[in-house]
Amino acid sequence: MRKRATPNSPVVVKIGTSSLAGKDLGIDAAAIRNVVGNVEAAWEAGHPTVLVTSGAIAAGLPAMGLSERPGDIPGLQVAAAVGQNRLMAMYTAAFEEVGRQVGQVLLTRDVVARRDQYLHARAALQRMLTLGVVPVVNENDTVVVDEVRFGDNDRLAAIVSHLVGAGMLVLLTDTSGIYSDDPWISETAELLSAVRHTDEVLDKLRLSSSRGTFGSGGVATKVAAARMAAWSGVPTVIAAAVEEDVVSRSISGDEVGTWIDPRESRLSARKLWIAFGSPSEGDITVDNGAARALESSGKSLLPAGVTGVDGVFSAGAAVEVKHGDRLIAKGLASMSAAEIARVRGEHTSVAGGEVIHRDDLVVLT
Repeated sequence: MRKRATPNSPVVVKIGTSSLAGKDLGIDAAAIRNVVGNVEAAWEAGHPTVLVTSGAIAAGLPAMGLSERPGDIPGLQVAAAVGQNRLMAMYTAAFEEVGRQVGQVLLTRDVVARRDQYLHARAALQRMLTLGVVPVVNENDTVVVDEVRFGDNDRLAAIVSHLVGAGMLVLLTDTSGIYSDDPWISETAELLSAVRHTDEVLDKLRLSSSRGTFGSGGVATKVAAARMAAWSGVPTVIAAAVEEDVVSRSISGDEVGTWIDPRESRLSARKLWIAFGSPSEGDITVDNGAARALESSGKSLLPAGVTGVDGVFSAGAAVEVKHGDRLIAKGLASMSAAEIARVRGEHTSVAGGEVIHRDDLVVLT
């Protein structure tokens, strides 16, 4: 099942706060040097590599005289603002030691929610890689107002893997990979060497809680990220940051960590953006016939199959399509929520068109 990354393909490496934090708060300089060495080794092997890093909040705590992570959003935002430049200074110094330039890239969901900004972000990242510059990507925690945590940057790393057309996503963490159960409390937990992105064991694990003082991610966010990457044909390796030559070994297809096998075919860039770049603004529920037509025949969503609509959105908004409680698709609505509510159950000729055209629809089952 394991394969080496496609020759010369970009690689995205993500490292979490729990793998960077020192024993006495702050960021461990040795951990920074370790991840930098892994990233540089990937570049030397012919794989332009993006580094997605957490750790800004942890880096800011000592400078602010804090002994623990703040519990409120403004406190987290201030810690991130103070810590982000300190974190980048450490990365800049470590990469300069190996002769590599870095560039800071701060992203938010809003940036990838708009198609034009999504494309600009993709162009900027690709140009940096072409010039031999390592993009060091982080969530812009200082300006996030809904929640600071973005899946501990796991989902962000998956989106970046879409943006750059990565040949592999490597999620570095504080465990050896994904286990059949929580290895911190279960003596019978076994490391899963390789799984498919559709395997039921991932469904079992996706609600697992996080472990650690500073990190905000856990098994659930890594499973979600791996599945996001899988939809664009990108394999994911989840492995321990302290494993020797972990990135190079992952790229080479060696037995390290947990390999998550992707889909055989990639979605188009536009459909990837619809599925993962644009946040959903509402839900549309459908009947049995519509669900079959979408999942089995690749049809457009017609008004006749719609049983309900939830949310307030305009035509062109991204919406999720559900059959009961099951998410089956995501797409760009051709009508507003009010219009869909008015014409649901009607024939297309009466309603005036499709609810979601198949070219704007991604079936996720």
